[in-house]
Amino acid sequence: MATDFYDALGVPRGAGDDEIGRAYRELARQYHPDVNRDPGAEDRFKEVSEAYEVLSDPARRKRYDQFGADFRRVPEDYGERAPRGRTVYTSGPGHGGFEDFDFEDLFGGVFRRGGRGGPIPGADQEAELTLSVEDAYGGGHRRLTIGDRELDVTIPPGVVDGWRIRLSGQGGHGSGGGASGDLFLVVRIAPHPRYRLEGHDIVVDLPVAPWEAALGATVPIMTPGGEAKVRVVAGSSSGRRLRLRGEGMPNPRGKAGDLHAVVKVMVPKSLGKRERGLFEELAAISDFNPRGP
Repeated sequence: MATDFYDALGVPRGAGDDEIGRAYRELARQYHPDVNRDPGAEDRFKEVSEAYEVLSDPARRKRYDQFGADFRRVPEDYGERAPRGRTVYTSGPGHGGFEDFDFEDLFGGVFRRGGRGGPIPGADQEAELTLSVEDAYGGGHRRLTIGDRELDVTIPPGVVDGWRIRLSGQGGHGSGGGASGDLFLVVRIAPHPRYRLEGHDIVVDLPVAPWEAALGATVPIMTPGGEAKVRVVAGSSSGRRLRLRGEGMPNPRGKAGDLHAVVKVMVPKSLGKRERGLFEELAAISDFNPRGP
């Protein structure tokens, strides 16, 4: 980990939970791969996601503040202080000198007599979890096979691409009695023929007839949560976005996204005699020029 998590989010070390949450949401919207195609945007998104994953968890943030880049090697139940009379150098905020801690307790004996003996915590691991839009929308339980293990995973409703689901103690095995690391499932949303995700917003095409677009209408539209109704504004052309607030993806950490219905004006492939007559009459009396100024 080369980047300081506070620097990654652009917040001071004394930032409160609300400030950290706001910073993450702004950066996530800016760098999410679905909306930012610039080279490096995905890596930046992963960086701010990891920073938020740690700083939004009080226990993990405390260990990070105290031990810096080595915090993942510190067991979750490690006590605040070691027996007095032993010394260790710490590098968290407010530190920078020698404190009353023990290297052997802190790093599970890795420094004991050349590194022999003592418990050593296992490493954190990552694996990808591919979900359909519908599965990500509804969440639920899934049984996964990872390596030689079968795991029951609870998926929060509304996870999006790049989110990390933490499975405590399911990472690399520790040695010498050390605790296992954590397993982080990185969510990947599979391409969908109907829905496109922009963060927690859902974008879907809305086919409408020419008269619906010209006169206005209320038409049904399918969403991952079921059928909804959208009001097509009179005079809508193809490409116009109609927003349904709160009808996008749920958000485990905040407000649900919106659904954006993109108008797509469709014309009949063939016309009956009466239909052709009406279109010809309209063409004769209308002064509308779609290619005009």
